[in-house]
Amino acid sequence: MTHEEADVQAFLEDIRVRLLGDHIATGRQEMSRRADLSLPMVTNFWHALGFPVSQPDSGSFAQADLDALRQILDLIEAGRLDEQLLLGMTRAVARTADRLTVWQTQLVAETLADPSSTLDAGVDLETAMEVARQLTAAADVFEPLMTYAWRRHLFGALTRMVSDADPQEAEAGQLRLVGFADLVNFTSIVRRASERDLAIMVQRFERLASDVVTAHGGRVIKTVGDEALFVNRDALAGTATALDLIDAMAEEEMLPQVRVGLAFGPVLSRLGDVFGTTVNRASRLTAVAGEGRVLADEALSTRLAQHSGFSLRSTRRRQLRGIGPVTPSEVRRSAGDRGSAGSGPHTMTP
Repeated sequence: MTHEEADVQAFLEDIRVRLLGDHIATGRQEMSRRADLSLPMVTNFWHALGFPVSQPDSGSFAQADLDALRQILDLIEAGRLDEQLLLGMTRAVARTADRLTVWQTQLVAETLADPSSTLDAGVDLETAMEVARQLTAAADVFEPLMTYAWRRHLFGALTRMVSDADPQEAEAGQLRLVGFADLVNFTSIVRRASERDLAIMVQRFERLASDVVTAHGGRVIKTVGDEALFVNRDALAGTATALDLIDAMAEEEMLPQVRVGLAFGPVLSRLGDVFGTTVNRASRLTAVAGEGRVLADEALSTRLAQHSGFSLRSTRRRQLRGIGPVTPSEVRRSAGDRGSAGSGPHTMTP
């Protein structure tokens, strides 16, 4: 090992101690004895966290690892959660935490990196170590924020579940407006733009989409580069979201325009994502929507026709792959009704 490699190892060991505590055990066998949990349980928990499972007598464990295992034992012994449910919840937390930490490290790295460098080349050692220093120093500040955000979002999720269980809505299933917003001609932009410019564009798109969706009481389910999937329990608010996204992108010089497909109907919610025919229908409508346009399926168009504030223009009947024949309507905001989903005259154009 070179002198530089030894310095890097010492640096990472210091970061590990500051984040997780002192080394207390080598291998899962020793951890299982310390936590008074079976070796298979320790192995399953470690694997659920998304960490590699090597030999039982290898790996370095810290005080934070032992504390987590003991908390798991307390939950099981108290009868609050069974083992399989606990492992499932652990996987959910781990997947979220993994994406969150990668996202945060990239954000900090981009603020520190040389503007003339390319993102594909990665960051140099000095920048990487500075990212580690800054995030480690901020960990104690962000940890309470994460707990607060989790509790707030947990309340929102429980509120939606209780509302969906209302006897008047239970027969129809979990009804949602589903929307896909897609950046137009993004593939051609990718070929021309630098990696840094693309990263800035994607971040800007994600931020704008999140701001607009949440302003209308909806949820961003996921963003994948040039596309955002969102849902809303309120069909009118969800439609206003799509129209506001169009307006917001039109005002963004660095971003191309979007096209949006909307569908209303039952969805299956699983692992933080949504599935089902309604989701597929919204996705297919996005693919055939014009630049700066919003297309709605028949179910949503029927609902919108009962309210003022929107102008609907019926389009030709289309055969959507995996969906079948659909006659979508192009949705516009009635004159003078930007930002208002329920005011102004309503028109239907053939």
